[in-house]
Amino acid sequence: MVTTLTVSERTDLRHSSLRELRAEGNFPAVVYGNQKEAKTIFVDEGSFLKAIKESGRNGVLSLEINGSKEKVMLTEYQQDPIKAHIVHADFLIVNMSQEMDVEVRIDLVGQAEGVKSGGMLQQTLHTVTVSSKPDDIPSSIEYDVSELKIGDSIIIADLNVEGSYTISQDEDEVVASILPPTVDTDDDAEEKESAETTENKED
Repeated sequence: MVTTLTVSERTDLRHSSLRELRAEGNFPAVVYGNQKEAKTIFVDEGSFLKAIKESGRNGVLSLEINGSKEKVMLTEYQQDPIKAHIVHADFLIVNMSQEMDVEVRIDLVGQAEGVKSGGMLQQTLHTVTVSSKPDDIPSSIEYDVSELKIGDSIIIADLNVEGSYTISQDEDEVVASILPPTVDTDDDAEEKESAETTENKED
């Protein structure tokens, strides 16, 4: 079921009006795409956060403007770095029968054998681009790292593609690796030995 987000068209574009909107818990946004004229709107922040939580970051929303509805996706949003309020957002009107490219988060789950042995999990790729119709876009792609040992790596080709989408990136690109434990250098060993000698003298 598609989550509905009711918004209002913004007709007063004065800066003073924008301050009033934000004081009332709203933020400005733009709706565009699918060969339709772009509209400037304002959105209640509480309703927006609830809708995104229900639909997921890459989910399709039913955006209701002046009684009419458009199927949209959130393409970008800006957040105040201090107060964490939403400052602005962009909504793309989507064609539900047409494939599109979207960035999807990679979630690594489980505890790797290599980490248990003292190694370190290093994730170098956190998102991938997938091609899919809007309804088939995953909220994230999970990979279980439990069986990975020191020296093992994950590449894009290893990711589990479960659903009607394809990953449109080089399949040999590295996602994550299990690095070996760090080894003390000679200088570190000398410093440690010197510290132990000092402690023994004090005793």
